[in-house]
Amino acid sequence: MCAPRVLMVTGAYYPEVSGGGLQCRTLIQAIRDRADVIVLTTTRDDSLPRRDEVDGVPVYRIPIDVMRWRSKLAAAMRLIGFFGRSHHRFDIVHLHGFSQKSMLLLALSRLFRKHLALKLTLVGEDDPASVRTKGRLRWWCYTHVDAFFGVSPRLRQLHDTFGLPQEKFWLIPNGVDLGRFRPPQAGERVELRRALGLPETKPLILFVGLFSPRKRPQVLVEAWGRLRQRDTGARATTLVFVGATQPRGYEVDPALGPEIHARIKALSADRDAVFIERTHRIDQYYRAADVFVLPSTGEGLPNALLEAMASGLACVVTKLDGSTDTIVEHGVNGLLVPPEDPEALERTLEDLLADPVRADMMGRQARQTVEARFAIRQTAERCLEAYRCLLAGSR
Repeated sequence: MCAPRVLMVTGAYYPEVSGGGLQCRTLIQAIRDRADVIVLTTTRDDSLPRRDEVDGVPVYRIPIDVMRWRSKLAAAMRLIGFFGRSHHRFDIVHLHGFSQKSMLLLALSRLFRKHLALKLTLVGEDDPASVRTKGRLRWWCYTHVDAFFGVSPRLRQLHDTFGLPQEKFWLIPNGVDLGRFRPPQAGERVELRRALGLPETKPLILFVGLFSPRKRPQVLVEAWGRLRQRDTGARATTLVFVGATQPRGYEVDPALGPEIHARIKALSADRDAVFIERTHRIDQYYRAADVFVLPSTGEGLPNALLEAMASGLACVVTKLDGSTDTIVEHGVNGLLVPPEDPEALERTLEDLLADPVRADMMGRQARQTVEARFAIRQTAERCLEAYRCLLAGSR
């Protein structure tokens, strides 16, 4: 069988920073020796070239300002033009996430007789229950894709609940590059902290994610603040936020950044909080940290959690049914806390910071979990199998 020819469509791609873009790039690197891949991505950075090459893979960028309808219309016309010029170069459209452009992509895929695979990434955004509430046209388009690549058991459960064909659903979790995301070697943590400008001796608590309503960074700040006020030992910790605080799209809440800065100032903790808006060295921040916290209220299969676990970090995560609780076994490879509960998060952080031996043990178990279940090679094999089935019309 000939190598699958795949058009990857994503909302952002290197050198722009996004979790989805990083996952897409990691997958491409894992399959590029067995599939012909090109990338189509939107961009908010006008300085980036429209045609580019990343890791030897062709990348085509369509500039867009999602807050302006004229820009969105111009982007739609460019998308149509790209399909018209390039449709002979691919047979499968692999769409990462469901959005407004998905409907146009479905129409173009049907017009040019391409298979459309939709990656479902987030409960509350592109699961059937959420899409069903966004109008009949979106729902009709959603139900007419050729394959669904869901990252978590919860997404499969929702797929089945809404009566969608079971043969269309593929459970394909996000995968991690285990070479890049790894535990620190002896002495490396201190060296990285020095290079990154972080305190060399204080315990570092790490948050990775956009300042969006569902990521709930304010819950972490509330728990950390309570801990600092009650426990003098907690005042020796540093809180590190890696992720966009400035609104450049739909997800970032413009009020969250000022709210969190004000709360930290009220705690007289300005020197103990670090904000990194964007970085291509995220793996180094994981290796520099002591504890990772994900206080989110909604996820599919969080990349940041998998990366932190692969890096050997002790992780404290909100318990989300069919998502985080399928990855983290409480007390074994991480700790689960209820969503929207800063008191529970405070107690858990206090216990973990007081017992570094236990934290180290859980970090080791976390690494083993990712090695066994979430290595990118496993995700790549599953995607290639799905591509072949689409081309063969089987399953």
